Amino acid sequence: MTWTRLSLVVLTLAACGGSRGSSGGAPVPTSDQPTVPANRTPADGCALHGTEFDCDGAELVMWLTPTALGGNEGNDIWGWTDPADGTEYALMGLDNGVTFVALTTPLRVAGHLPTQTTTSIWRDIKVHANHAYIVADAAGAHGLAVFDLTRLRGVTGETFLPDHVYEEFGNAHNIAINEDTGFAYVVGSDTCDEALHMIDLSQPTNPLFAGCHSEGHTHDTQCVNYAGPDPDHQGSEICINSDSDHFSIVDVTSKPGSVTLASIEYPDLGFVHQAWLTENHRFAFVGDELDELDFGVSTRTVVIDVTDLDAPEYHSDHRAATPSIDHNLYVHGNLLYQVNYTSGLRVLEFDPCNVLQLNEVAFLDTHPDSDAVDFAGAWARLPLVRVRPDPRERRRAGPVRCAPYSLTGRAPHATMPLRTS
Repeated sequence: MTWTRLSLVVLTLAACGGSRGSSGGAPVPTSDQPTVPANRTPADGCALHGTEFDCDGAELVMWLTPTALGGNEGNDIWGWTDPADGTEYALMGLDNGVTFVALTTPLRVAGHLPTQTTTSIWRDIKVHANHAYIVADAAGAHGLAVFDLTRLRGVTGETFLPDHVYEEFGNAHNIAINEDTGFAYVVGSDTCDEALHMIDLSQPTNPLFAGCHSEGHTHDTQCVNYAGPDPDHQGSEICINSDSDHFSIVDVTSKPGSVTLASIEYPDLGFVHQAWLTENHRFAFVGDELDELDFGVSTRTVVIDVTDLDAPEYHSDHRAATPSIDHNLYVHGNLLYQVNYTSGLRVLEFDPCNVLQLNEVAFLDTHPDSDAVDFAGAWARLPLVRVRPDPRERRRAGPVRCAPYSLTGRAPHATMPLRTS
């Protein structure tokens, strides 16, 4: 089976970046409007409202700037689907707060939640149990703002107040939520040695501190109930941490009492920015924010073999044709969605049983004037992208089943020494 073409329906509410900032290597957003060379001819479906983009297999359905959403600069973006009627919302992080946009026809800007303190170029949003949880970096005593998303129903142009503010930390760089357990993991805060600050969300508007995992700065994390091939950790709750100078795996089943299982480095490590597991929990894709700049490589995606959680191994890396810096990535099925500064949204297909190569199957370049190695362009994508397969092509249906796996029979590949935790 092969994919040869996708049709993506993309709502572009992307953040834009500029020079490197002061918080963990993160960039500073600048202009939100691309400059298009005079000789540029956009592909079909990629010209909208006078803005032209390069694309293949993608259809641009809307382009909104941060200014149009009530801010000056954009940063993170997340999504929520209303269980009452299926309406999808974009939760757009801005320098001055969060704007909520109903993805209806026409679009409905439900309202804006102002920042708890000062403006900041770093804001992050996640969702659990119909509530948004919002942090901000370099923003003083911002804390964790909690907002009941059901308040968005049927309103337009509202200015909101939060339902609650959790004040056990001030500023933080990022937040992850394991929706299966109802725990949030705040990273890069002014507590817990900038590592995992764990929060119980069982009462959505009354978050409770659950413990720290304090082993140095963590820039981003993904936390899941483990369902991979390692029999020693079946059913455990684990976090894969992007710790700036290494990648680590932490068992957070007990709070407090979390344990680092292993840490690893890989060749040409610049800044371990963000990582995401394949859905079978066999591999982790890692985005390094500084390797293109520091080592002159083209856009690179590092693959870590995590089939043995106590002994992860560097597996391989993928080099794209573009030179741009990669930023955030997410997995859905056998597709990897990347947002790379100056080359925009890239969709890559992979074999989840053995990630030997990544094949680009669609893209939308939101920074068409160049693919330069620069902190400018896109930061994130809304995780509600609808994929419409071309009916002329075949696609994989149903879950992917891999051959039985033995920890002692792992195929050889390049390895790096484990760090001691």
